[in-house]
Amino acid sequence: MQGEDVGWMRRAMDEARKGVGRTAPNPPVGAVVVKDGVEIGAGWHRGAGLPHAEREAMAAVRSTLGEDVLRGSSVYVTLEPCSTHGRTPPCTEGLIEAGVARVIYAAEDPNPAHAGGADALLAAAGIAVTRGVLAEEAARLIRPFAKVQRCGLPWVILKTAMSLDGRITRPPGEGMWLTGPEARAEVQRLRAEVEAIVTSGETVRKDRPRLDLRDPELAAGRAQPWRVVLTANPNNLPKDAPLFTDANRQRTLIESRDPPEEVLRKLVTERGVSAVLVECGGRLAASLLEAGLVDEWVAFLAPMLCGGPVPALAGEGFPDGLRLRQPEFRRFGSDVMLRAEVLRD
Repeated sequence: MQGEDVGWMRRAMDEARKGVGRTAPNPPVGAVVVKDGVEIGAGWHRGAGLPHAEREAMAAVRSTLGEDVLRGSSVYVTLEPCSTHGRTPPCTEGLIEAGVARVIYAAEDPNPAHAGGADALLAAAGIAVTRGVLAEEAARLIRPFAKVQRCGLPWVILKTAMSLDGRITRPPGEGMWLTGPEARAEVQRLRAEVEAIVTSGETVRKDRPRLDLRDPELAAGRAQPWRVVLTANPNNLPKDAPLFTDANRQRTLIESRDPPEEVLRKLVTERGVSAVLVECGGRLAASLLEAGLVDEWVAFLAPMLCGGPVPALAGEGFPDGLRLRQPEFRRFGSDVMLRAEVLRD
């Protein structure tokens, strides 16, 4: 059954990915219901307070095939079914009531209130349980949720675009873009993974970024990300910048007093944020890395040489270097993207 289980769990992963960037403070989760080797229903968690993936998948079966078909089925879910009452009833209860024969899940729930609680409840009801199928892949999918549960901080992705000589601005008189349209489209997809975008006051003054979701397909059905400006001089920010004048201006926050770590904690506790994208200059990028606040780095490398004084990463440097793990390289037009986790001791 292991090979078959892996295939169905990959299908559940496809469902879970639909929820990335939409479900905070909950994790993205997907589920598939299988009977006699055939998929009969699928679903994904669409947001906090809404039915969880298992209940969505079982509802899909009920709406098309009826209640009785669920009996004896197998349910594949990317995260351990919840076993306690929250905004919604526990999924273990729903699975037991439906009479499913088997539950297969990938990752254990990192929430201490739920972790490990499903197995005994399901087994006591005569449901066979298999855990750990594609556990590592599922854990990557819920990294933001897991980090919040672990330490109260969001998952932080640092994004930068640079020339071959490590510069983030073009020479005077040239256009503002380093990368091409294909890479900029990927940045839109990155923004769709998070609930907040952090930048610096210097970036707002020099570049006047919008930091929004402009792709209609990506923006559909989701809130625009919070736009957070870290600055020691809030009175010097340009009042006519897009962040303060566009249709999403109420989603712009200015933080001038608290250190970055506290700003990130407040985004979790006050705004329900699980993942943050940082788009800024070299000085803020370096300070966040030096403070150990960055979990993942996404770098777009453009095939040009710029020179000039503005590096992608400033600061005092790292005596032993800062290494990355699980690097992924992709090409977008003539640009190359590196995406990798920041390795900490």
